[in-house]
Amino acid sequence: MMKLNELFKNTSYDDTLFDESAVTAVESAIFLKTVKGAEVPYIKCFVREKEIKLTPEEAVRQLYIYKLMYDYGYPSSRIQLETPIHFGREIKRADITIMDKDRPTVPYIIVELKKPKLIDGKEQLKSYCNATGAPIGVWTNGEQVSCYNRKDPNFFEMISDIPKVGQKLSDILSEKFTYEDLRARDKISKEKRSLRNLIKEMEDEVLASAGVDSFEEIFKLIFTKLYDELICANDKTAYLKFRNSGDTDFELKEKIQGLFDDAKKKWEGVFSDESKILLSPSHLAVCVSTLQDIKLFNNNLDVVDDAFEYLMSKAQKGEKGQYFTPRYVIDMCVKMMNPTVNDKIIDTACGSSGFTVHSIFKVWKEIRLSKGLEPGEDFTASERTADERDFVRDNVFAIDFDEKTVRVARTLNLIAGDGQTNVLHLNTLDYSRWNEVTKQEDWNDTYNEGFKKLKKLQPKGSSDFSKFHFDLVMANPPLAGDIKEQTILSHYELAKNDKGKWQKKVGRDILFIERNLNFLKPGGRMAVVLPQGRFNNSSDKYIRDFIAERCRILAVVGLHGNVFKPHTGTKTSVLFVQKWDDKLCPQKEDYPIFFATMQKPSKDNSGEKIYVKDGNGEILLDHHNHFIVEHDLYNHDGMTQDGIAEAFVEFAKKEGLSFFQ
Repeated sequence: MMKLNELFKNTSYDDTLFDESAVTAVESAIFLKTVKGAEVPYIKCFVREKEIKLTPEEAVRQLYIYKLMYDYGYPSSRIQLETPIHFGREIKRADITIMDKDRPTVPYIIVELKKPKLIDGKEQLKSYCNATGAPIGVWTNGEQVSCYNRKDPNFFEMISDIPKVGQKLSDILSEKFTYEDLRARDKISKEKRSLRNLIKEMEDEVLASAGVDSFEEIFKLIFTKLYDELICANDKTAYLKFRNSGDTDFELKEKIQGLFDDAKKKWEGVFSDESKILLSPSHLAVCVSTLQDIKLFNNNLDVVDDAFEYLMSKAQKGEKGQYFTPRYVIDMCVKMMNPTVNDKIIDTACGSSGFTVHSIFKVWKEIRLSKGLEPGEDFTASERTADERDFVRDNVFAIDFDEKTVRVARTLNLIAGDGQTNVLHLNTLDYSRWNEVTKQEDWNDTYNEGFKKLKKLQPKGSSDFSKFHFDLVMANPPLAGDIKEQTILSHYELAKNDKGKWQKKVGRDILFIERNLNFLKPGGRMAVVLPQGRFNNSSDKYIRDFIAERCRILAVVGLHGNVFKPHTGTKTSVLFVQKWDDKLCPQKEDYPIFFATMQKPSKDNSGEKIYVKDGNGEILLDHHNHFIVEHDLYNHDGMTQDGIAEAFVEFAKKEGLSFFQ
């Protein structure tokens, strides 16, 4: 008997959406027929009851027909195949049509299979629904499924499912959903969808013409949905409110605005008290419908992170040469720098605060294991222990000069840190103006608590914010752009050239090296992403000498040129150092340095991530049911081979480095 996975191999079609009974039924109906001397697979159609050549598309059609008949209860008499759809003189044919119960010639549900990519299939599906007046459309390739309610030609709202034979559309829309229902329905784990792509879909559908700031409005909706999930995850009887549940568009907007207002009270300092959702009721209805079946909590944070990276890159990041650090690079740095519960940690160019959040997750696991508790989920809606919250409140800091970025970072830190954050809106390099900035009333209202704690980490006798006493700095400073302002340059030794003369302009990343080192106490350690040229260019030798005088160079890891694509192809390396200290890092003239180069690109030349596949060529999923990016930086939860991070840990232990003793 022919297996469907053989048929689907190397195609965009799949059978993962369908249960075993559907797959078995279809496979049992397959037979081989000799055509022109070759054996060709055929199948007897469940509806037409005639022999049909079996293609990947036809196999998905037969699987979905079986689902319609046996899961949804539709009789074969209401199911039509290749229904003609008239566009003037042109006639096209719908793959599957369920006809109206009372009007057997009128389409009720149209199913489209021909296009294996949603972006193509949906456009064709919409045109079929508009031409026939069908209120419901379905697209599937066997791996993913999207269901839509046609409200009018311009608005197709995503719905969680199609009605069964005895149901109405209103029954689907008015379903009460608990957090456990969402977990079971989650499109990310069940259908391998991404929040990033759903946002792109919303942009195409409504946001491009909505006349609002897409970043702001999507940010508000993600923020609101996270709050809704938090409430319902901790009250198993509560029903999710972030759903388009058959309300009018105006009722829905009122409900979501109320939820947003509650979220603002829970997580202060992200949105102003006056902030409102600006999407029109009809646009909001489409967005809520699109997002409602995505579970954001109890995963590895990549779901939310990926979405914010996309939004921020569109909004402005590239203009400043500042790009989000891929989470696998961050995790490598965290593994190599080994943050502990006693470490004071800061990211001085935090972006969405990946370095600090991932450090938090690593330390939390150690706290829980020390208490004999299960490690738990990284990004969880469950309440954290007092020790976990205390660590975030007292030990973890982040700074960025971009206001939008800071708000994203605060959101992730507040939510991941269970209500705790010290993310500050400050210009790291221009610290001489911090006193001016921090006296502003609006700034104080949001950031004062975190800033008071930051000031306490200055060395005794220091009050000008030039130096701090952190154990660990991790950062990816802007890769491009120069500082020309002499007021800033005058505070940095690296603003002088190799002959000791002041320069008119200096690369931001160069100043960040000096600034980051000044954040470290003796024996403190740093991981920083730098352009590859800083390690090779003869003109930058004075920078390398500056570092070597103050630190032991622990490691240099060369990243693949595709890591920061599609934003930039700049080649980068990560520098790891530890400040000289009589006890933690005694100064040496000669010592070994760990060098490594990333061999697996992790992304293709267009910037799309490359994922690990199993022996059958299927994409491998981790324990969160998420894709695993193919890289050689570290072992992903025991599912891939040891990489650079593990090799460094071995090196560090052999060398007796203080933070691995």
